[in-house]
Amino acid sequence: MAATRSDYLLSQLDVLEAESIHVMREVAAEFERPVLLFSGGKDSIVMLALAERAFAPARIPFPVMHIDTGHNFPGVLEFRDRRAGELGIRLIVASVQDSIDAGKVVEESGRWASRNRLQTTTLLDGIAEHRFDAVFGGEPATRALEHLQHPDPPGRAYPGVPALELD
Repeated sequence: MAATRSDYLLSQLDVLEAESIHVMREVAAEFERPVLLFSGGKDSIVMLALAERAFAPARIPFPVMHIDTGHNFPGVLEFRDRRAGELGIRLIVASVQDSIDAGKVVEESGRWASRNRLQTTTLLDGIAEHRFDAVFGGEPATRALEHLQHPDPPGRAYPGVPALELD
């Protein structure tokens, strides 16, 4: 039986996956020190799976970094550690509590207090410390990295790091 034109059409999801894999491969080839942000949430799980597919059967050629708020469910941390081990990738954990202890950020108090806003400083410090030059992440990471163009407080220097949002 001869193949028809419809046999070669990709679904929209297949096209998005192929484009994402292409971007990951290009970034890995063009940048010296990329990193994938990994929170253990749905977006970063998909990003990690895309990276796994992009470089299979080899290992993912860049580390993953988790910004630990200190408010994670134990199961999320166990999953993070297990997946990093299964994939044989380097896991970097940057801690919001360390940023608080160092006096870089001040923890909010009150009923609606959250450490989410405090993650930006920890993220940027982790990027600078490890000299990452490209960052894969979802929307919250991209929003945080907008601070690279407008560091807060003024005069705080971070390298120019492109934020690559694939989801």
